Amino acid sequence: MDLGLSDRVYVVTRAAGGVGRACAEQLVGEGARLVLTAPQSEELKATAAHLGGPERAIALPGDISDPGLETCLVAAAVARYGRIDGALITMEDLDDGTTMNVDDGTWRLSFESAFLGPLRLCRAIGTHASLEGASIAIVLSPSVHEPIPGRALANGLAPALAMTAKSLADELGPRNIRINSVLPGSPRQNAASSDGSDQFESQEREVLAPLRRRGELLELARPAVFLLSPAASYVTGSALVVDGGSARRL
Repeated sequence: MDLGLSDRVYVVTRAAGGVGRACAEQLVGEGARLVLTAPQSEELKATAAHLGGPERAIALPGDISDPGLETCLVAAAVARYGRIDGALITMEDLDDGTTMNVDDGTWRLSFESAFLGPLRLCRAIGTHASLEGASIAIVLSPSVHEPIPGRALANGLAPALAMTAKSLADELGPRNIRINSVLPGSPRQNAASSDGSDQFESQEREVLAPLRRRGELLELARPAVFLLSPAASYVTGSALVVDGGSARRL
């Protein structure tokens, strides 16, 4: 299937590794051009070089929680490639903690990085997208649907961002701007597992999945890239669960 991504331009956050880099590789493989961002400057530049250099990907290191970065990312896309067609946004991997023991300062910082940062980027793309429209996919925590013990920050902020994305899909739909969410099966979805493999499911959840194996980053990246593409032109306001079937809900 031709996804229709040739020469389309996307911002990819957390692109220095994990899910962000896996999605960036898939997008470039389909012919897209990218503006990559992440706080890790050297790793991000190496990723851009790996993807083909300025002809295919440019690196703009930064922290998505910093106000103004979203404007720089969109401006860089338009300046280098002449357009902006959307973004792949991976929600920040938040610290562990319970609702009772996470202090106010940590909540505020997490709100900036995991909620306001992605929202600013969505609004910037919504403002500057061409008449052709745009597509945004947000990789969230599975706590959108069910709380994860000891993960109070994600339990509070992931559902908030998911519902905000749904609201934006309503608001921006008339301009042909689509917004969807992707929900991995593991709370540690944003990086490769600690054993060095490219798997996003934890060993504990492996036995819960009907497929009886851990998910590969590529198996998360492919559905996310599909949602970004014109091949998914009538899909918006949706949340796609990619968890090997472990969720007990529809």
